[in-house]
Amino acid sequence: MYLWIKALHLIAMVTWFAALFYLPRLFVYHAMARDKGETQAIDHFIVMERKLYRGIMMPSMIALLLFGGTLLYLMPSWLSQGWMHIKLTLVLLLIVYHHVCMIYLKQFAQGRCTKTHRFFRIFNELPVIALLIIVFLAVLKPF
Repeated sequence: MYLWIKALHLIAMVTWFAALFYLPRLFVYHAMARDKGETQAIDHFIVMERKLYRGIMMPSMIALLLFGGTLLYLMPSWLSQGWMHIKLTLVLLLIVYHHVCMIYLKQFAQGRCTKTHRFFRIFNELPVIALLIIVFLAVLKPF
């Protein structure tokens, strides 16, 4: 049972991270289209962003948390290890990032987002750093 849940957790993680990488990239293109006044492209980005967030990003995050919580229930000793504390802190920060993406999504949909495409290019890199640290922590369990 443990290995099935672990596999499902990893699948949810890959799917969630794919969305965490792609949505801010859409924001880059959306901001560029906004700056050029490309109304048709803007409408297209609004639909893409909403579908990605609701159809992939949110369900993936929920699945990740459910399967991760189940793994912690099956392996409670992990909660006493330092690597898990760091990993859970990063997951919490990614959940915050996820919700910040929702704020930007809503701002773009309402035509109120003033952030530049350069801002979103940098914003897009934050989950990469978290992913690298989380994978090394989960595999190496250094603390």
